[in-house]
Amino acid sequence: MITGIGTIVNTLAVLGGGALGLFLKSGLKERFKEILMQALGLSTIFIGISGGLRGLLTISGDQLTTTNTLLMILCLVLGALVGEAINIDGAMNRLGAFIKRKVGAKDNENTFVQGFVSTTLIICTGAMAIVGSFQDALIGDPSMLFAKSALDAVLAAIFASALGIGVLFSAIPLFLYQGALTLMAGWIKPVLSDLMIFNLSFIGSLLIFLIGVNLLFDRRIRVGNFLPALLFAVFLPMVMGLFGL
Repeated sequence: MITGIGTIVNTLAVLGGGALGLFLKSGLKERFKEILMQALGLSTIFIGISGGLRGLLTISGDQLTTTNTLLMILCLVLGALVGEAINIDGAMNRLGAFIKRKVGAKDNENTFVQGFVSTTLIICTGAMAIVGSFQDALIGDPSMLFAKSALDAVLAAIFASALGIGVLFSAIPLFLYQGALTLMAGWIKPVLSDLMIFNLSFIGSLLIFLIGVNLLFDRRIRVGNFLPALLFAVFLPMVMGLFGL
């Protein structure tokens, strides 16, 4: 099987799901779009919560205990400070606005950008993107990315039906991100342990929760500026281990 086929299928799935969502959107009345947005926000919140709780709670005997609390706080605080300093969210929004101008999309600019940024963050921050790309490249097994493709297609359809054509353009960063992981898997895989990938998924789930809050409550949390928290999720545990934390 062709190396990278998983990423190609995943990209096409996002495009296909997004196109289906646009088709559905054209026949929806405004009140249906509003409640669809609320359902989308609520679903995204609980996706984030479920992933976050996997990183925060463990079962010890017959007791439920908390773990990784300090890691969570440090990653989010330090990541937010770095992201705010370089304004990643602003850059992502400008990229979304630039794409909208270039393609001449008719959507409201805020809706277009929100669709592009929110969908990009969700489909790129999960562990399946990393592990699936590694498996595709190193052992020729794209099955995890095929499963992710099905999930992303559904997500893109729902997002596009609520937020419009900007969702389709999230396929571009997805293709570049997973394609780069696939091409560089031989160098990256030995560096990332299972624990690092778990922490990436844990902190990534918290960012997905923030996206859900934005969608459901019409907030303006600058989620893109939290992205450096993912880097801290990889390296902070090693530093904390040196100090016995």
